[in-house]
This record gives sequence, C-alpha cells and structure tokens, in this order.
Amino acid sequence: MTTRTVTILNRAGIHARPASLIVQTAQAFESSIWIEKDDVKINAKSIMNLLTLGATYQTKLALSAEGPDEDDAVIEISRLFENKFKEE
Repeated sequence: MTTRTVTILNRAGIHARPASLIVQTAQAFESSIWIEKDDVKINAKSIMNLLTLGATYQTKLALSAEGPDEDDAVIEISRLFENKFKEE
C-alpha cells in the first residue's frame, strides 16, 4: 500500500469540478484508491463520496492506494492537489 498526505490548496476545496477530476484520474488505475479525512475513509472513484467528504481549503487528507499500479495512482492524484485542480 502506498500512502501520501495531500493538502487542499485551491480556495474552493473539493467541489464538483475537483471531485470529477479526482474520479476520472482514479478510474484510470486498477488499484483501489482511498481518501481519508479525520476518521472517514472514502473510495476515490466515487464522486458522491468525494462531495460528501466536506474537504475545504487547507484540509490535510490521507491518500492511499493498493494494487498493481498504486505508486502511479498516488503520484497522479497528488499532482491534482498540488496543481490546485487547475483552478488558480
């Protein structure tokens, strides 16, 4: 299992557009991918789960993946957070 901490850097947090980008990216990988906030762990391939997470600006999240392409999955999804979901 590969795990990395990511921080939400875009001011609007995870709303529909960033959630959609995360899901599209996650679905490209065979690995299971999760995002965890506090004690809530959700499937990163589910837009509804992402939207109900309530992740706002400067929130730290645990991103993890398990499977044959777990390293690449964590790297690609981390880039979305680092690039502020191309919003700014």
